[in-house]
Amino acid sequence: MSEKSKSTRQIRYAVVGLGHITQVAVLPAFKTARNSELVTIISGDAKKREELGAQYGLEHVYSYEDYEQALSTVDAVYIALPNHLHKEYSVRAARAGVHILCEKPMAVTEEECEAMIQAADENKVKLMIAYRLHFEKGTSRLLSWRLAEN
Repeated sequence: MSEKSKSTRQIRYAVVGLGHITQVAVLPAFKTARNSELVTIISGDAKKREELGAQYGLEHVYSYEDYEQALSTVDAVYIALPNHLHKEYSVRAARAGVHILCEKPMAVTEEECEAMIQAADENKVKLMIAYRLHFEKGTSRLLSWRLAEN
């Protein structure tokens, strides 16, 4: 694959968890994404799966029981589950060779965070946490101030 085609290929995503943040922010964002394509959604709520799958024109939707099958159809997952499930679903994705974008907080314990990092490293996949304030004015000002002190 040429460098040009690598940079223009869309990343195929599965969104795991269909709670409020997913419905109001994550799923709508795929409509305008240039480098990403929403391929499937995963939820324990059959009604939400079917309704949102139809709304977003998805050919396949999956339950949590079919997570590994869903992983076989994508390049990356967006984990928007309750915090205590972040580690489990991230590690499972990493073991399937699927890149991970996980909602914050990363996990509920330091040990779970370390396990997620280790799984990503061992399986050579990217692990990112969806922290949205990196470039927020106050955060940038604080970081600049701290760097100036050191």
